[in-house]
Amino acid sequence: MGKPLVALLAGFEYMAREFPGCLQGFIPQVMESHQISKKDASGTAKAFIKYLQLLGVKIDEEQINQIRDPMMQMEAVGVPEEYLSAHAFHMYNLTSPDQTVSLEIQHNVCGRSMYAEGSIDAAIFLAKKVQSKADKKLYDMIDVLREGNMR
Repeated sequence: MGKPLVALLAGFEYMAREFPGCLQGFIPQVMESHQISKKDASGTAKAFIKYLQLLGVKIDEEQINQIRDPMMQMEAVGVPEEYLSAHAFHMYNLTSPDQTVSLEIQHNVCGRSMYAEGSIDAAIFLAKKVQSKADKKLYDMIDVLREGNMR
C-alpha cells in the first residue's frame, strides 16, 4: 500500500515490458532489512526480483539477503534505532559482467505511516467506485495511483 513503492515497482514493470533482457548477464545482490518479527522475505523484494528476471538478471528469491539482527540493521544497514520495530530497507545492486557498470537501487521506509496513508487513499478510492456503481470490481494500488486523487 506504500504509494512511492508501488510507483517504483510500476516503473520496473514498464522497463521489463519495454526492454526485456536489457540487463542480461548483470550480477545481482539483493538485501532487505525488516523488523525482527518478520519471518519471510519481503513481498517488495520478491516483486523486484520478478522484474529483474524479466530484464535478464539471473536471480531467484533464495538470493535475498534477509537482515533481521537489530545490531546489524543499525550498524551495517543504517536503520535508526527508533525504527528497529517498524522499517523496510531494500538495496539492489547490479553489476555488469565485465564489472564496468554498477546500478544501485535503494528504498528505505521508517515506520508505518506511508502504508497507512496508502490504505486510506485506497479506501477512499474504493468508496468512490462503489458510490459511482463502477462496473469493474477488482482493483490494485496501480489503479489508485492512476486515479491521482491522493492526499
